[in-house]
Amino acid sequence: MISFLTGCSENHKANSEPWAEPQLIQPSELAGIIEKGNTSDVYLYSIGPAGPIKGSVEFGPAQQSDNLKQLEKRLNELPKDANVVLYCGCCPFKDCPNIRPAFTLLNEMGFTRHKLLNLSQNLKVDWIDKGYPLMD
Repeated sequence: MISFLTGCSENHKANSEPWAEPQLIQPSELAGIIEKGNTSDVYLYSIGPAGPIKGSVEFGPAQQSDNLKQLEKRLNELPKDANVVLYCGCCPFKDCPNIRPAFTLLNEMGFTRHKLLNLSQNLKVDWIDKGYPLMD
């Protein structure tokens, strides 16, 4: 009975994320887009303290309201079908305090093509150590 309740609790937590599985973009996929130079219609936003990916715009940790307000201001300039990709990379994905408020903001603003970079461990392990593009 205890394992059943624990399983239900974990399933509820997994289902309560503000994104759906198809809204996750894998690091290799985004790296390929950047390496090919196909970023003219991609808005890549760093919402954490981790290092910058090539072509990204930094807003700082989205858990801080001032940073979230700056992100919102920028998002107000974009069409709702813009290709927005958010990333943090400060810590393991499941523990990140920055991705949820930022992704929720995009949902609430009515964006339809936004994605979250799936950095399951952190930016160093899932991006830098793999040699993916960084800011010059």
